[in-house]
Amino acid sequence: MHIDGACHCGRIRFEAEVDPAQVSVCHCTDCQTLSGTAFRVSVPAGRAHFRLLSGEPKRYVKIAESGNRRVQGFCAECGTPIYATNEGEAEVYNLRVGAIRQRAELPPVLQIWHRSAQTWVDGLGAVTSLEKQAVPKQA
Repeated sequence: MHIDGACHCGRIRFEAEVDPAQVSVCHCTDCQTLSGTAFRVSVPAGRAHFRLLSGEPKRYVKIAESGNRRVQGFCAECGTPIYATNEGEAEVYNLRVGAIRQRAELPPVLQIWHRSAQTWVDGLGAVTSLEKQAVPKQA
């Protein structure tokens, strides 16, 4: 599937070919911290199938539980996460689904690091939903 995406401010734009059957949710505590939320959704794209169209992501290297050095690519201007990959010659870019324009067509098929999942994640379907942010009442 051909996808394209951008950071929030538009400075970084990219395109890729991905397999929708490879979309996953990661519940590891690093993804929780780095995303600022309870989990992160990603889809892999091989190096030959990922192309930056504009901008250059800022890179932050974290040490994974495995000991691997993982590069986190994000927009230095707006902070949007774009990808994660191994340090050195990247073979696979794990693209952050939130930055992909076709994200509605990329539902997750797998959850990883579920042992770290927040206990309330599985119950979100029962939480009251609003179609958009409620407007505060004026006093």
